[in-house]
Amino acid sequence: MTSDRIGLEELAARLHDERLTILDVRTEPEYSGAAGYPCDPQQGHIPGARNIDVAEIVERRPDELREALGLAEGAEIAVYCHSGSRSAMAAAALRAAGYDARNYEGSWHEWSRHDDVLADA
Repeated sequence: MTSDRIGLEELAARLHDERLTILDVRTEPEYSGAAGYPCDPQQGHIPGARNIDVAEIVERRPDELREALGLAEGAEIAVYCHSGSRSAMAAAALRAAGYDARNYEGSWHEWSRHDDVLADA
């Protein structure tokens, strides 16, 4: 692992990379677009992202987390939320469980402002 962060450009370029799991750690209503923050021009989620609420990640032991995710130890995961705070906590817990987890600090707040990546949705 070279960094504990992933940026917009790399994430957008790897949307169809089967080696990368994109994990949205917001609530289900945020993920589905039924709820969100009014400061974001769009609601929804990054294409291909799986949704698991941050609480379900940080409250589990590493072995429970690996079982819940069904991913091999060492799997590469990009984690995001709305602004990078919840995803930072989740990425730390995922790294403790043996994953190569990177936080997308810009998260949905940044992603929702880029029509070029939203067009891939």
